[in-house]
Amino acid sequence: MSLCINPNCLQPDHPGNDGSRFCQSCGSDLVLQERYRVMRLLSDKSGFGRVYEAYERSIPKILKVLKETHSKTSKAVFLFKREALVLSQLKHPGIPAVEADGYFEFTPRGAEEPLHCIIMEKIDGPNLREWMRQQGNNPISEKQAINWMRQVTDVLHRVHQKNFFHRDIKPENIMLRSNGQLVLVDFGAVREMTDTYLAQLGVTGGVTRISSAGYTPPEQEKGQAVPQSDFYALGWTFVFLLTGKLPTDPEIYDSLHNSYHWRRYAPQISSAFADFIDRLIAERAADRPRTTQEMLDTLEKLAIAPTPAPALGSATRSQPDTHSPPRETVVQADTAVQARRTTAGAGRQSHRWLLGSLALLILGLAGYGAVRIYGCWSQGDCVIFTGDRPQTLLPAKILAGHTGLVNRVAFTSNGQTVISAGLDSTIRLWDVATGNPIRTLSGHTGFINALTVSDDGKLLASGGSDKEIKIWDMATGQLLQTLKGHTQPINALLFTPDGVLVSGSADRTIRLWNPTSGQMLRLLEGHKGFINTLAISPDGQTLASGGTDPVIMTWNLQTGEHLRSFDGFTGFINAIAFTHDGMTLIGGGTDRSIHLWDLSNGTLKQTLTDHLGFINNLAVRGDGQIFLSSDAEGKLVAWDLQHGRAIASFTGEGALLDHFAISPDWRTFATGRGFDAVRLWALPPIQPK
Repeated sequence: MSLCINPNCLQPDHPGNDGSRFCQSCGSDLVLQERYRVMRLLSDKSGFGRVYEAYERSIPKILKVLKETHSKTSKAVFLFKREALVLSQLKHPGIPAVEADGYFEFTPRGAEEPLHCIIMEKIDGPNLREWMRQQGNNPISEKQAINWMRQVTDVLHRVHQKNFFHRDIKPENIMLRSNGQLVLVDFGAVREMTDTYLAQLGVTGGVTRISSAGYTPPEQEKGQAVPQSDFYALGWTFVFLLTGKLPTDPEIYDSLHNSYHWRRYAPQISSAFADFIDRLIAERAADRPRTTQEMLDTLEKLAIAPTPAPALGSATRSQPDTHSPPRETVVQADTAVQARRTTAGAGRQSHRWLLGSLALLILGLAGYGAVRIYGCWSQGDCVIFTGDRPQTLLPAKILAGHTGLVNRVAFTSNGQTVISAGLDSTIRLWDVATGNPIRTLSGHTGFINALTVSDDGKLLASGGSDKEIKIWDMATGQLLQTLKGHTQPINALLFTPDGVLVSGSADRTIRLWNPTSGQMLRLLEGHKGFINTLAISPDGQTLASGGTDPVIMTWNLQTGEHLRSFDGFTGFINAIAFTHDGMTLIGGGTDRSIHLWDLSNGTLKQTLTDHLGFINNLAVRGDGQIFLSSDAEGKLVAWDLQHGRAIASFTGEGALLDHFAISPDWRTFATGRGFDAVRLWALPPIQPK
């Protein structure tokens, strides 16, 4: 269906509009800016504008149109234009992308005044109010809350750095992409921080008042919003996520005494985190954090702190916790991970004696619940004792150097180098053994989403929001090729065993490239949603792809033929892997389940449901006995592939294990997404049960 946006059209959805250039009812142009065709109205409930779904060829977009009643109001037109300008300047995965020409005017046939329009990226997910409704309004955990708050704060950090503040943060204005990234939307109320504006505060009432019940701070209700007003709204947004109750709920807000009692409905969080939220929602702006950087620093400390006692009480008083958590013992070798690389020969006997002593110690402590041991004492002697809960791992190394959050990590085929990239548009190479930086590569103009290294270790490919793929010489860091063709951000990259590069994009296409010549070899089309993930079979003959459809499609890499579609998912697909024999396809995503499919006949073999968060990554060990999965809650799970059961699970001290890359020898894995540093971890040896 092709929709006419002329507000005076008598039949904007005329059946003859499909395939026509002009509306069959009023004669207005149906192809806006020679690029966009409007398909359906999403919302006209706002008093400010209408929201449509439009398409640029096969790419879905959001079209916002200022209502004609406001077109003659200079203030409304100014705010509308400024939203487009701000969004075009704020390049961040947590902000909807708007091109420099995203604002335009369209004059319907017979109209005297133009319509004011903004075209922007369509976010592939629900807003947090919708998401909570889908979850039965069940409160989120502290770990998920800290992760999400860091994401939104990082977005605000970018906004405030550009001398803007949002003024309308609430669950409805935060959306969740299929890959777990939160996106702050609706910048129509954004305000510039200028000396003129700040001088107005307390002097004049001429500042536009924006209010959302329960989320708007007192100073903003008086038309005197400041940057710290965003913190108040963010705090109440997370009160809603942590309690499942709106800030106007009588159980939360006592209007008679103007007091709040939210903490009693969030017993799952620590006193330290609850205290931080109370700072965010302080009545006086001066009592809130001063800057987004201060917030990020505090959230970093909260993320790496050991899990403390839960918080009880109200917003005005913290009460001591009387519920002791289950006891557990952590035993760690003094030499930890580093000893694995340095100890050999004669040292092994003393290590065996140490292991025997530890075994006796563990027998003595068995009555105290789960016991966790991590790290390897030598190349040949490693041991792991598991209990009834995830084992907590300590990072072996922390690699700092990025000036923005990390999006992606990858290992070279020899496992000696780890590569990271992210929001600062740089790629950094690190020596795994020492943790020292090797090289920094610059050239991308947007954040980087995807990395892959060729099997021979000679080429590195990277891609991201600038819609370009860059090919680098691993030995020298020289930029060899820039591949152009995708019309939306690059989300996934892989090299085939014979050196062909495969790319997947939000433009719903998959492209095969010769990385040496830069020539595009083949275009694969068929997905109806963004491509999130790719996998190649061990023999290099079959490609699997998945994304927001939700469906996994398999392709013959030699011919480009579509082989089979695997459906049955109830959410977006974030990760795919083949087993070592190429007979089973594994997929996971936002339905929190892992599905195992028989490739020969397309039947579903098994569904695994041990995860509580979105599945983000999958990896199969070379011997085909074990595979790993990670989720948005930060848990890493090891599975016995033959029997389809979980045999071990891990969490990280100081960081989430939600996205990972594994070294070829399966001794080390790397994480980094959502942090400005890369962490290397020793993976304990895992055997099928």
